[in-house]
Amino acid sequence: MTKTKKSEFRANEYVVYPAHGVGQIVSIEEQEIAGLKLELFVISFEKEKMTLRVPTNKAVTVGMRSLSSPEIVDKAMATLKGKARVKRAMWSRRAQEYEQKINSGDLLAIAEVVRDLHRSDDQREQSYSERQLYEAALERLTREVAAVAGGDEVIAQKQVNDVLVSRAA
Repeated sequence: MTKTKKSEFRANEYVVYPAHGVGQIVSIEEQEIAGLKLELFVISFEKEKMTLRVPTNKAVTVGMRSLSSPEIVDKAMATLKGKARVKRAMWSRRAQEYEQKINSGDLLAIAEVVRDLHRSDDQREQSYSERQLYEAALERLTREVAAVAGGDEVIAQKQVNDVLVSRAA
């Protein structure tokens, strides 16, 4: 059974690249780099106005994956409803762990970060770095929820927000 890597991702497909979140494969092109012919996925991240070229044979190794299934999105939403679990470790250590979860590309891990860092209006203020991590995780989560549902980020943002608000109530 010789299955080629090419069939895994296709042009126009939305994918998740761990360090950058949801992007769209605009094309698959061949380039010559240092005398070697390489086949590359050209991935566009519209919001960041960024284009990434990933060798097709390295895509899986770097953690690139297809969008989560609707079941995983439901699990992520259920994770948001849970009680925040904040370790008693120093902030720098926790911040590192949150950053690793965000950059893992794992939707459930990202949902945990959103859950743990979410503050309702009556809770204490967030530090600047807490807010930055929270917003990064929230954006990644919202984008993937939107992409799985067909693309409307405003609706996805409202869904996520409604879950977080209902939890706080």
